[in-house]
Amino acid sequence: MTRPGSPDAYYRRAKSQGYAARSVFKLQEMDRRYGLLRPGQAVLDLGCHPGSWLQFASQKVGRSGRLVGVDLQEPGVSMPQGSCFIQADLLELTAAEVQERSGVEVFDLVLSDVAPHTTGIKDRDAAASLELSQAALDMALALLKPGGSFLAKVFFGPGVEDLIRQVKGAFKLGKAHKPDASRSASKEIYILGRGLKQARPG
Repeated sequence: MTRPGSPDAYYRRAKSQGYAARSVFKLQEMDRRYGLLRPGQAVLDLGCHPGSWLQFASQKVGRSGRLVGVDLQEPGVSMPQGSCFIQADLLELTAAEVQERSGVEVFDLVLSDVAPHTTGIKDRDAAASLELSQAALDMALALLKPGGSFLAKVFFGPGVEDLIRQVKGAFKLGKAHKPDASRSASKEIYILGRGLKQARPG
């Protein structure tokens, strides 16, 4: 059995293919299943460090797409052409600041692989993760165009079911999904919303 945090087959595969992290395979799987990424899209990647989701998204949206990454830490990869990076705390960043600093008014897809600094105390870590995922959803509802999609990681715990209900209410399709590339011992799940029902507020 692979110990948490130790290299596994996904880690080795990511390194061999030039990706910054094994998490790329989670996004690849969900993209294959749900058709999230397409050429020419504007994509907001919250919690983009170390950069593997930016790398994969860049391949999918192509030269006509726009990528905006947000994180406290700069990505560990070169930013793809047609992209920009905003160094900020998601809990303090506003939708208006994203628009102003990126030059992008609306997005087709908002991704969030953001995670808190874990303490090892499950309830505390789950609460911190929920707060970040709620902030990601609020950002998505402010910046997505009608019909847009949302995908966010969260550590399962109290309050997550309510977050899933919010997504189901706001999108034509809302559900939770655990990718094969997630470690079996991990409490993480991903919440998906496809087809935003209403126009952006304001």
